[in-house]
Amino acid sequence: MKFTPIHTKGTLKIYSVSADTKLELPLIETGISAGFPSPAADFTDARIDLNKYLIKHPSTTHIAFADGVSMSGAGIADKDLLIIDKSLEPSDGKIAVCVIDGEFVLKRLCVNKEGIWLMPANMQYKPTKITEYNDFEIWGIVTFSIQKH
Repeated sequence: MKFTPIHTKGTLKIYSVSADTKLELPLIETGISAGFPSPAADFTDARIDLNKYLIKHPSTTHIAFADGVSMSGAGIADKDLLIIDKSLEPSDGKIAVCVIDGEFVLKRLCVNKEGIWLMPANMQYKPTKITEYNDFEIWGIVTFSIQKH
């Protein structure tokens, strides 16, 4: 996978992706038990192509790094790798990259009869109500967040 920078403003860097190459890795199809131990497989012939698994729409998919902790309650930490698909329809409950008054933000969408709210997933931050006075765009929907441990 090749990253090409397309936007750098402040701490946010957004990259376009090229999924032309294969990235096949061995796959343990039985899964790894997070509860009771299970017998380990000696080997596996199964493989997974991470480009095909992570990127469904290459021409509309971008990658960025999360900046900050406002989405920590949703499992997105500072510096996590975000896979963002601009072709997906935004809807209530989706985590989205939005542009509000010229600034990129990462929040969960809350769409109800009162309007659109951008909801953090950390109680230290306040929700943002979108009003007619805001310059607002839903830029893309987060499909994956990848943490480095």
